[in-house]
Amino acid sequence: MDAKRSSVAPALLDWYDRHRRDLPWRAKPGEMPDPYRVWVSEVMLQQTTVATVRPRFTAWVARWPDVGALAAAQEAEVMAAWAGLGYYARARNMHAAAKAVAAAGGFPRTEAELRMLPGLGAYTAAAVAAIAFDERTVVVDANVERVVSRLHAVATPLPRSRPAIRIAADMLTPDMRAGDFAQAVMDLGATVCTPKRPRCLLCPVRGWCDAYATGEPGRYPVKQPRAERPRRHGTAFWLEHGGRVLLHRRPPRGLLGGMLALPTGPWAQEPPGFANAPGATGWRMLPNTVEHGFTHFRLRLALAVGSGAGHEEGEWWPIAALDGAGLPTVFRRAAEALRSGR
Repeated sequence: MDAKRSSVAPALLDWYDRHRRDLPWRAKPGEMPDPYRVWVSEVMLQQTTVATVRPRFTAWVARWPDVGALAAAQEAEVMAAWAGLGYYARARNMHAAAKAVAAAGGFPRTEAELRMLPGLGAYTAAAVAAIAFDERTVVVDANVERVVSRLHAVATPLPRSRPAIRIAADMLTPDMRAGDFAQAVMDLGATVCTPKRPRCLLCPVRGWCDAYATGEPGRYPVKQPRAERPRRHGTAFWLEHGGRVLLHRRPPRGLLGGMLALPTGPWAQEPPGFANAPGATGWRMLPNTVEHGFTHFRLRLALAVGSGAGHEEGEWWPIAALDGAGLPTVFRRAAEALRSGR
């Protein structure tokens, strides 16, 4: 442990100075990090890949270049711009946090103060504090978890091993350049210490890696078998009139809260058919379905089409401009299937 503690951080920082990734939210060497860009990127990157986030981040900061611009936006605009990134409460919390930061005249600079902003949990607050303000914090994401698990060959399966991994990460984190160290471990996990077939011969810390010494570094971190997610069923309704389709705005709280979506009935254990269909019309069920995975369940949507007189409550959206509605991924995929099959 003492050898790791004294050697890993310098080796990783030296490697990072030579091999750091060029990312649009990351400050160049010698530049001061922008806390707004750090914060937006960290929220976007939760449960989302860098490849997906890169263009979305660029478009986001082009539209809202600073926290004041984001605070002044309408929540519906923010939610629509977030469409496709999932976990939509993140966008709502970002908008609320932007308002709080703008009202305070700037970002708080410590992990404890950042935790008080809406939606900033332990990881995000630690990451922003370390990367934007170089506070010594313990930043543990999936990449850090994997690197630290392998360095110590942690045999306890996740998630039970997380407290021990955090303690080990704390011991490795240096007092100086904590933000660079956090990003170094993230980069190592993303490019060298990968989930499958880690590239150990390129690793700057393999000399201190207990998993490498075992000859089977890919075994770590140990994970418990995932329980199969339950399946729910629903119906997505395509009600068309005069070149427009009916959309509903989902309730502000709950799954996909505040987002525009196709009308649906209940999401239940059994297919609900035409239950809670909008309007009295001759609905026709298409033969295909759309499936989507949420965190705790999988959803299978049946697809129903109909035509109406245009008096239903909701928003009648031009079909030709439907891509601009910011539909969540599951409803965007359902709309694509319904448009082609109606």
